[in-house]
Amino acid sequence: MIAMIQDDWPTFEYITGPGAGVGKDADPAYIESISRYMRAAASPSAVYAYEQMNGQIDTRPILPSIQAPTLVLNRTGDPCAHVEAARDMASRIPGAKFKEYPGNSHSMMLDDMETVLSDIQEFITGERPIDSSDRILATVLFLDIASSTERAAELGDTPWRNVLNSYYAIVRKELARFRGKETNTTGDGFLATFDGPARAVRCALAIAVAVRQLGIEIRAGVHTGECELMGDNVGGIAVHTGARIMGKAEPGGVLVSGTVKDLVSGSGIDFQEYGVHQLKGISGEWKLFAARP
Repeated sequence: MIAMIQDDWPTFEYITGPGAGVGKDADPAYIESISRYMRAAASPSAVYAYEQMNGQIDTRPILPSIQAPTLVLNRTGDPCAHVEAARDMASRIPGAKFKEYPGNSHSMMLDDMETVLSDIQEFITGERPIDSSDRILATVLFLDIASSTERAAELGDTPWRNVLNSYYAIVRKELARFRGKETNTTGDGFLATFDGPARAVRCALAIAVAVRQLGIEIRAGVHTGECELMGDNVGGIAVHTGARIMGKAEPGGVLVSGTVKDLVSGSGIDFQEYGVHQLKGISGEWKLFAARP
């Protein structure tokens, strides 16, 4: 934040007691805290001298020479740095942006601090941070066809396309039955999300059985974690983890993370230990389990 105090822009009347430097409608707890801060920082005469010195500073003549990207922030009712002065400052700096926030405090550390920090991050980087409301806890299911390249070469283009279409139909039928949401499809790969891990596991097992009539086997990976919403798709470390788990599965296999196994305890789904694995790009060791129909 850029702050400027000028002799013809009134700042505040310094009071050597409770309420010093704050608006008359300020919260009593804030008044007490700022009073303690001011009493601990300097004596009344020292602060008065400091404010007198600041009141003689006038930076207006040099503002037009500023070439760096500038963001000016101010609260509407700031009793120390008046918002009119901040607006004038921004208008004098070439290309400066001005952001005004509600409140009658000189402090930026209020309940809307997340908004203020997001504005600063966007100004510096060009991107706003991802809102925490854009994240959900979900179970992700990854599917692909085992040895699909070899199978496609064996069948030829047209027969393979027919197999894929039948495969898509089976997967989408089971996703609908188990309340899964298809979020991404690439070639023979599927990514779907579920609001319950048991349904995701049962859906994967059902698909694994159903596609065998097509002469193919699928591999499946299931993991539960916090995902980032990206339009109709999802992303984040939980999604990458699910993909890596699928990559460890054998043809016809449904692998799940220890998180999923723990969450579905008591569901009646049978699991067999599949060992401890390193997942590429994911830190730590992961204990995986193979689900059984």
